[in-house]
Amino acid sequence: MIEEGKSTTRPVNEPELRLSAALGDLAVRFGQVEELLAEFHRRSAHRESVIDRLHEENQRLRAGIGRLILEPAIADLIRLYDQLDREARRLGAEARDQRLLSSFIDDVAQILDRCGIDVFSAEPGDPFDRDRHRPVAVVACHDESRHNTVAEVIFAGFIERDTGRVRRPVQARFHQFTAARAEPGQPGDETGSP
Repeated sequence: MIEEGKSTTRPVNEPELRLSAALGDLAVRFGQVEELLAEFHRRSAHRESVIDRLHEENQRLRAGIGRLILEPAIADLIRLYDQLDREARRLGAEARDQRLLSSFIDDVAQILDRCGIDVFSAEPGDPFDRDRHRPVAVVACHDESRHNTVAEVIFAGFIERDTGRVRRPVQARFHQFTAARAEPGQPGDETGSP
């Protein structure tokens, strides 16, 4: 039983006080170390993100410089492709010469492929696509369903594989619907002629 007025706490000795103070000081120091480590990790993660971003930017710049250096050669290869294609079409029936020109066309297309340029075309009847086609002429037609469709491809198109940018659209002739006119004096003739 505890008598009134007497303390229930036991007397604290000097070594326990020092140990308790040392543990409190150690806990504070561990807290500071944790804060420093957290700050170090935050800064480290930031540095890593900066390094990754700079690496990506460096790669894009290197690719751009490579593209810039290749630019004149690519333009010349596209012209060569067009000339060979035009000549192969002109020869038409002369199969041996056409096969030879076709192999040269394939070689040029492979070189362009290694430069990151893809050749693309269109088929007769394909609808007009502003981003991928350039009309060079129109062909009158009386079938409204063929209006604004490819009539004939004149030159193939070229697209950059990495960016998807159309370097040159397909050049083609396109159908244009024109209503059929009635003969003079026939039903539907609005000129009033006999």
